[in-house]
Amino acid sequence: MGKDYLKGWVPYRIKRYWAFIIVTVFALGVPFIQIDGAHFFVLNFSNKQVHLFFTIFDMQELYVMPFLLIFGFLGVFFLTTLAGRIWCGWFCPQTIFRVIYRDLIQTKILGIRKNIKNKQKEPEGQIVKRFIGFIMWTFLAFIAAINFIWFFVPPEDFIQYIQNPSEHMVMVTTILIIAGFLIYDVIKLKEDFCIYVCPYARVQSVMYDHETIQTIYNTHRGGNIYSKDQSHKLVESKKELLASDDSAECTYCDACVRICPTHIDIKRGTQLECLNCLECADACTEVMGKLGKESLITWTSYSAIQEERKPKFIRFRTIGYGIALTVAFIGILWMGSKKENMLLNINRTTQLYKIKDEGKRVDNAYIFLFQNTQKDSHKFYFEIVGHPDIKIARPKSEFALQAGKKAKKVVVFYTEKELVKDNTKDTPIPITIKAYATDAKEKIVVTRETTFVYPRYDILQKAKDKK
Repeated sequence: MGKDYLKGWVPYRIKRYWAFIIVTVFALGVPFIQIDGAHFFVLNFSNKQVHLFFTIFDMQELYVMPFLLIFGFLGVFFLTTLAGRIWCGWFCPQTIFRVIYRDLIQTKILGIRKNIKNKQKEPEGQIVKRFIGFIMWTFLAFIAAINFIWFFVPPEDFIQYIQNPSEHMVMVTTILIIAGFLIYDVIKLKEDFCIYVCPYARVQSVMYDHETIQTIYNTHRGGNIYSKDQSHKLVESKKELLASDDSAECTYCDACVRICPTHIDIKRGTQLECLNCLECADACTEVMGKLGKESLITWTSYSAIQEERKPKFIRFRTIGYGIALTVAFIGILWMGSKKENMLLNINRTTQLYKIKDEGKRVDNAYIFLFQNTQKDSHKFYFEIVGHPDIKIARPKSEFALQAGKKAKKVVVFYTEKELVKDNTKDTPIPITIKAYATDAKEKIVVTRETTFVYPRYDILQKAKDKK
């Protein structure tokens, strides 16, 4: 009967390994995914750009960032409400690094740890093997640090920069700091990082409800190994447990305790240290399966255990967060569609206007900041839309701008017409500026609103009377 129960059983540990592989491949591959020089996702600090969905946004276009941050926070809240700390146990880099070092390097490759199912006892002695493990992890830590940098310095730029490290000491220093932290974290700090340092443990604890899916020991079947009062006193023996509950199924094997990477006893109930890695569920499944019974530790909710039903994945809170996530994602796509093919900032000078030619002409000066966000060089110019009486004094002709480069231009508009006859105040006249690439006018074009300040009519008349 037990063999039938375990037939076809795949431990959560193996499923987690596959999740780790997918996350690792994704993290290593994303910085390299690009189309025509635009990456899938990179925060390009070296060029002050954000690459998102193969679209490049410059610093002036970071209106998409709030939506990215909102999406990230809502994603964390959604995962926590749905499945507790599933991120910690299945996708977090800290967990992946610890599994690589402890389970792969120390246990499988070097044999420093004799049993992958016992994570309570730290290895002693074996200095040579432990030093080899240190060297192996140091190598991997630098790979992880470089991979992290690739999300801020694209690989194609990184390869160029690393050839001249003395000219890019900020990048090199950052890599050294990250690698040093990972070495200390994985070898020395270990799961204490999850328990004492990472703030997510504290955040998730206030977001649980009775329907949150998490790693739970079923006291209805296994019995209360710890008392329910505040003392949480341990029931010392199976005999003592059966004396209070003759149907209790827990065998007191403590396999779930020995395998726990954060050194807790899941039979005590939900605890801050639990990562939802479900290794305790694997251990219990193997023991109880041989007895022809289901595991006493499962991935479920407290309400599901009490009502003897399957957990509810779809409920009010998860639907709410799901809708909010969808709205944020639509916001990202919508803001992404607003990307302009060139950038133009218009600023007025401190002098509102200048009267010339003895009152016959009024000039307004501006500072235009152009940026060519395209991958190719173009020639740019602009025009005033809808105001034929306001003309361009300078610059007189188009100008070339290389790919990704900026240009600051002093621009002067003028008029020789009497636009307003108001003796009480200067009059700002709204105007629309249409800027474009002269060699791609239909594709690369933006419009901006500004004002042309026309002087008080009496001031203009005084200038004319001086003639």
